[in-house]
Amino acid sequence: MNRDVIVTCAVTGAGDTPGRSPHVPVTPAAIAADAIAAARAGAAVVHIHVRDPETGDPSRAVALYRETVTRIRDSGVDVVLNLTAGMGGDLVIDAEDPLKPVEGTDLVNALERLPHVEELLPDICTLDCGSLNFGEGNQLYVSTPDMLRTGAKRVQELGVKPELEIFDTGQLWFATTLVDEGLIDAPSLFQLCMGIPYGAPADAGVLAAEVNLLPEGANFASFAIGRNQLPWVAQSILAGGHARVGLEDNLYLSRGVKATNEQLTERAVQIVQDLGATVATPDRAREILGLKERTGA
Repeated sequence: MNRDVIVTCAVTGAGDTPGRSPHVPVTPAAIAADAIAAARAGAAVVHIHVRDPETGDPSRAVALYRETVTRIRDSGVDVVLNLTAGMGGDLVIDAEDPLKPVEGTDLVNALERLPHVEELLPDICTLDCGSLNFGEGNQLYVSTPDMLRTGAKRVQELGVKPELEIFDTGQLWFATTLVDEGLIDAPSLFQLCMGIPYGAPADAGVLAAEVNLLPEGANFASFAIGRNQLPWVAQSILAGGHARVGLEDNLYLSRGVKATNEQLTERAVQIVQDLGATVATPDRAREILGLKERTGA
């Protein structure tokens, strides 16, 4: 069991969720406000995506990241910033002509997924460690070994900590290969993502198997989506890891009750404390994760 727990709040994600809950933040101001509220509620880390303010669709626009990050940094609230670098991997194919990408495709190379990271230099950015059949239909998430090596090398050059996003055991195998190849600085940081169709199921046995495959000295967190999110906080802690909650992965506080990011963070903090563990502060999280200090950010 982990007794010194980093709580992450993933505040909005890239899913089609704004129409399903009024609490999902869309604009940079709303995303920043939710991140700040989550930090005040006990999240040491906030995980940030941005969206088109007009449509609510996911976006890679550097200007939107810039505004969101500036608002958080200027708030005076201390929190570790984790920016997604997973956008730009979506491929939707035509069932009759698989070589033809169709609406919903946003597929770019490894370096084109990183301009906001290069400019804003967050503490952490994500690195999605493999390709995946993403749910039903003909949508794929594409992240090849060569793409990942290129992205990992650039993130290492920037001095940003990569959070290695693991959606299945083969991805974990490859991520440990990146560690072995020296492309990931110690201590490595893994996020074990459970229950995303069709990746690793939200199963305690699968989590235990993945934890057993982690490199020596690695830090890890795990999360599960939907109704499994809050119970999984305890599951992850008991397995020795850290925890993640937030509206990216779950819209409900309880059956039929729509949640806010602040409420989900508060509930996660309560679970940590009920287990007799301590909620890590941002400074303690930096110490645990081996984050580099930044000046003038």
